[in-house]
Amino acid sequence: MPFGPLTDGEWLAARLGTPDLVVLDASVGGHRGTERRIPGARVFDIDGAFSDHASPLPHTMLGADAFTEEARALGIDDAGAVVVYDAAGIYSSARARWMFKAMGFDRVAVLDGGLPAWEAAGLPVESGRPLATGSWRRGDFTARPRPGLLVGSAEVTAALADPGSAVFDARTRERFAGTAPEPRPGLRGGHMPGSLNLPFGEVQAAGRMRSAPELREAFSGLAGGRERLYFSCGSGVTACVLALGAEIAGYDELSVYDGSWGEWGLPSDLPVATGA
Repeated sequence: MPFGPLTDGEWLAARLGTPDLVVLDASVGGHRGTERRIPGARVFDIDGAFSDHASPLPHTMLGADAFTEEARALGIDDAGAVVVYDAAGIYSSARARWMFKAMGFDRVAVLDGGLPAWEAAGLPVESGRPLATGSWRRGDFTARPRPGLLVGSAEVTAALADPGSAVFDARTRERFAGTAPEPRPGLRGGHMPGSLNLPFGEVQAAGRMRSAPELREAFSGLAGGRERLYFSCGSGVTACVLALGAEIAGYDELSVYDGSWGEWGLPSDLPVATGA
């Protein structure tokens, strides 16, 4: 079964219930807890089990052993496939996909348009509480981490000084400029000096990802000929929407800054600029 970064509702609807395909709801924040879901979807809890709560930073990636355990509990197999969606459209589902890729698993796709597009197409939904873990067979997934897909502040600092790299920030233009407050208390306003602002909503149209040519134009218009791209946001979630867009656009060398502004914006010696 070929797997690209995106799939659509028609493709998924025709394959619901396929034994080797697991559908995951990766909604976060206020989009969690909806009583409507794609039939059989299991909860990929980025706010909970799929974040390292020993870290002071939000949404920190799990270690390989913990990720393996949580993925197996969801019934995911090494030879299987995953479609991930969220109730906002394309928001946190891209983060879930990037986490799997960082753990060496490529047979994972984002549902383009998420639950809103699924419902708008008249495709089936179920309601009530989702099935609990243990309602399905345990999987045999094993994480095989790929260095470089998730990086820290040292790598981003080096990238900002590298003429062959570009660092993109997925936050709003107001947060990037420092004219709007950060939603998390204690963070400085502004952006990394030399970073490029591409709000994650601008790589989408009507809740779906833009076409590959449109995405290539959006990234190259800011990065020029630089092909090594890094992505940041508030807490490492919407940065992955940009990473998804860049992958669709044909870029190959991509990294997400896991700590993102939740780390960089803390009072520290890391430099901050304001203004556009």
